[in-house]
Amino acid sequence: MIILVNEMVVKLVPDDCRSVCPDYEFDCGSTAGLSPLQEIIGQQRAVKALQFGLRIRDKGFNIFVSGRPGTGRKTAVDSYIRQLAKDMPEPDDWAYVNNFHDSQSPEALRLPAGMGMELKRDLEKFVAGITTALREAFESGDYVQRRTNALREMDQARKDFVAGMNQEAVEKGFIITQSPIGLMLVPVLDGKQISEEELSQLPTPVRKEVEGRREPLQAGLQQSLLKLRDMDRNAEDTVYQLNRQVATLVLEPRLFELRLKFKDHEGVIEFLRHVQEDILDHLPDFVRGEQTVQGPFGIPVTPDSSKRNYVINLIVDNSEAKGAPVEMERNPTYFRLFGATEKEARFGALLTDYTMIRAGVAHKANGGFLVLPVEGLFQDPLTWPSLKQTLAVGRLEIEEPAARMGYMVTKTLHPQPIPFDAKVILVGDAYAYELLYAGDKDFRDLFKVKADFDVSMDRTAENIQLYAQFVCMLCTKEKLRHVDSSALAAVIDHGSRLVEDKSKLSTLFAEIGNLIREANFYAGEEGAELVERKHINKALEEKVYRSNMIQERLQEMIRKGVLLIETSGKKVGQVNGLSVLGLGDYAFGMPSKITASVGVGKEGVVNVEREAQMSGPSHTKGIVILGGYLNDCFAREQPLSLSAKLTFEQSYAGVDGDSASSTELYAILSALSGKPIDQSIAVTGSVNQKGEVQAIGGVNEKIEGYFDVCRLTRLTGDQGVMIPASNVQNLMLREDVVAAIRKENFSIWAVSTIDEGIEHLTGVRAGQRNAKGEYPKSSINGLVQARLSDMADRVKDFR
Repeated sequence: MIILVNEMVVKLVPDDCRSVCPDYEFDCGSTAGLSPLQEIIGQQRAVKALQFGLRIRDKGFNIFVSGRPGTGRKTAVDSYIRQLAKDMPEPDDWAYVNNFHDSQSPEALRLPAGMGMELKRDLEKFVAGITTALREAFESGDYVQRRTNALREMDQARKDFVAGMNQEAVEKGFIITQSPIGLMLVPVLDGKQISEEELSQLPTPVRKEVEGRREPLQAGLQQSLLKLRDMDRNAEDTVYQLNRQVATLVLEPRLFELRLKFKDHEGVIEFLRHVQEDILDHLPDFVRGEQTVQGPFGIPVTPDSSKRNYVINLIVDNSEAKGAPVEMERNPTYFRLFGATEKEARFGALLTDYTMIRAGVAHKANGGFLVLPVEGLFQDPLTWPSLKQTLAVGRLEIEEPAARMGYMVTKTLHPQPIPFDAKVILVGDAYAYELLYAGDKDFRDLFKVKADFDVSMDRTAENIQLYAQFVCMLCTKEKLRHVDSSALAAVIDHGSRLVEDKSKLSTLFAEIGNLIREANFYAGEEGAELVERKHINKALEEKVYRSNMIQERLQEMIRKGVLLIETSGKKVGQVNGLSVLGLGDYAFGMPSKITASVGVGKEGVVNVEREAQMSGPSHTKGIVILGGYLNDCFAREQPLSLSAKLTFEQSYAGVDGDSASSTELYAILSALSGKPIDQSIAVTGSVNQKGEVQAIGGVNEKIEGYFDVCRLTRLTGDQGVMIPASNVQNLMLREDVVAAIRKENFSIWAVSTIDEGIEHLTGVRAGQRNAKGEYPKSSINGLVQARLSDMADRVKDFR
């Protein structure tokens, strides 16, 4: 029912102020009789976009999930991704192995899911048994016999060659002796060896004759020494080849099984070939085994074994995967996302090798889905650029942060990049999306799908039932007490209040869930079997009580007269405005005394808050609009000769928003016309230049804030709030406020224009222009026009 006041102003009835869900809306006594919710509700647009983005595989169609926390963004993403991932094939395993040609550049091996672990285990088994097998082979009688025979033949040939050299020397009067500097020819005279000193003392003819015989023999000796060295090399090479042959006979059967098992994987076959070659090149290390030596300060140290070069560093193991991987990283730092090369300290030095390469979350998500909070990507300066590069080039690189930033770094590893093929889903709010879309051109190319989660849905019978099923699901999943029909109705009403719309329900299910949990606690304290309406109401009241200390202090200051707010009587140029104060998780409305003073001048409307640098841009804009309204209504035939100053009395913090612009205009019209405004009525609403009153936010908090202030003394029945007519749909007032309206102790009026509002506030007709463009003289507009005309004349006379 609509009540008209002064033919234009609408006085609201209780049903206009709150939408009440009846208990009989539900077909059950409690949520125990319902089936738990199995779907995401109220997000059809976002779910459709999400499903499209997850299924399209073209490059650049990554997803940005936008919306407020608590709307079920992460739940929906997790649900749909896992549902899709379980039917997708398991991605390949990835491992890093030693690069035998360049140990600083480890090579990446790609294997089907599960085969990476098989290769790792098979190679560990192979390496573990190879030392014993080689040692047994080289200690066998067959090897000893073959080696002895080969060395015996070589030794006999060497002896025969040396004997021939000695025979030739003796025949020419010399013998061959061993000295520290090598083999020497010593002359023999009369059966006696002659030293170099004795040779120098012989007669010159004799000495020359001896040296003449020695020179060609010495040259032959040098040639013989070269042949002898070749013989020694041949002996070593013979043993070396024999050792390789024996080792190959040991390795081949074992490697044959590995080659046969991994015959379809060229990278593994090539790696096994390098392993075999390296083992053959380091046979002494395997036969000798690991030995402890003395390190610095006498500390025993075991040198790195050659076996370390054959380790399979399996960085991605999908052996137990069921479908594609789904990775959700809440702290996406550079190292956690892209991996790192660890280092270990050894006697003051930091050392690393390919076995210390560690995978990041991106490696584990490769071939599947990677979900990241967008806010976390910018805590580390390297994360976002690295993610963009990875998506653009389709490769995952593990790189030192200093090297990526262009700084000089010490020698380190450069692992081979691996291909990257995963769907990346960023979760953030609308503001983050707008910033990235406007400021980062790469973002538009890499994240082409936006899934926008809404904060509300229509309050239909179907959605009300789905809401109840959500409560059932929560109670079942978390083992809470079930909720009866009266409590369900209270939850539905609270859902509409959260979104400030009688025809909508909030999709901030995190808030609804917290309400149910707290009500369950109070029900438990009472020993109740079910959560009832009184428990829901208590949970809401207690939440307010925990946060409204500041509100109570301000109300106390109003009651004591420290803050001057009048809720009765009439005043010229003064009106009660309404604002909302936010304290994090709690917001409440408070009245503010707004006053206007007018005088002759050319300044127009002066915003005192702006002059004091306490006015935000929206509030400043609202003041400028007031000037536009005054020009349109009263300055068509003459200049606006006015100096009007507007202020929020006793306001010591910043002021922003245009929701008080209609209130400020009423104060100016009252000051110019000289007609007082009823102080029992508080006002909210913005205005445009044509005098239309526009909707504002926080209407419930504003009305309830003024109601609480009026209740501090006594509700007279004359008090109330005047709101924009377009805000009626947003009313979901507290039950105590609605009860006062029902008893006619408090009122809500809805207006559409400034003329309607000023008439209701002053009790005087606003007045309409006649054919000559003039207002009735006794009307508000006529009085304002007369006052402004008088001011214009005074300015003209003064000049």
